[in-house]
Amino acid sequence: MIIWMIRILVVIAGPIIGYFQWGEGPQGILLGTAVAAGIIIIEMMIEKIPLDDMVAGILGSILGLIGAKLLDYAVSLVGNPSLDSIYKPYSVLIKLALAYFGLLIAIRKKEELNLLDQNISKGVRGQDLKILDTSAIIDGRIADVCDAKFLDGIFIVPRFILKELQMVADSSDTLKRNRGRRGLEILNRLQENKNIQLRIYEKDYTDVAEADMKIVKLATELKAKVITTDFNLNKIAALSGVVVLNVNELSNAVKPMVVPGEIMEVMVVKEGKEHSQGVAYLEDGTMVVVEEGRKKIGEKLEVVVTSVLQTTAGRMIFTRLKGKEDK
Repeated sequence: MIIWMIRILVVIAGPIIGYFQWGEGPQGILLGTAVAAGIIIIEMMIEKIPLDDMVAGILGSILGLIGAKLLDYAVSLVGNPSLDSIYKPYSVLIKLALAYFGLLIAIRKKEELNLLDQNISKGVRGQDLKILDTSAIIDGRIADVCDAKFLDGIFIVPRFILKELQMVADSSDTLKRNRGRRGLEILNRLQENKNIQLRIYEKDYTDVAEADMKIVKLATELKAKVITTDFNLNKIAALSGVVVLNVNELSNAVKPMVVPGEIMEVMVVKEGKEHSQGVAYLEDGTMVVVEEGRKKIGEKLEVVVTSVLQTTAGRMIFTRLKGKEDK
């Protein structure tokens, strides 16, 4: 809101300054308006440029100009009139070219130099770093794990993950919007937790489109672990040699084992994929498949566990209605 107010003031001030500065007439007003428009366009372009790219570009340009100045000095030391007559007409062009190449090289090589490594450069590289992905944040159980003091240390939320979370929270779809807002609430909980340090990591990888690949690349660079509930990210990270802390695996490890023959009470909420099946969910989100439960939607039933399918992606419990004989 403040930025837009400043832009409006620039648009108003431009023609006024142009009128008094460059002539009291249409020409001064048009010139002032053009300058104001140019300022706003440049400002909007700069806003989209990542901060590390901007700093790397500025440093590269400065180094290029320093190189151009040294070249000027070397030509003057030679003192050859013929060389001076060839060099001087193109000296400005050479300076611009060296500044441009310095900018270009610095931006393309900034990852190797680790420029503007703001949050990690302060003595924490090499420590037990943990990167949170969107699925783990929205899932929310990681906050409970941290509250219980089973995890501590430095938790990193990359800026591109935070942007993705904000996009989900601003979605027109109600379910997505609620999930996004839940994720932001979980981040607030983590930020208030005194057992951990939550830090926003600014660096982005503009050459990589997929968020999962960006996380893997960042984890490899920082030698960090990844906290996720995403099955695909789990596999990609494992293939890349990145240590993954899968919240589903932790949940399965500490959850009391459900054994065949155990009786539980569930509410059937929807139809299953197979004929006559109904589906229920436990409080932690575990899916319970109820044989012959299709016609019992909306009812609370006592069911008997027949089998359990447990994977890194989660757990499924297969049951039958109590009193029914096994087929």
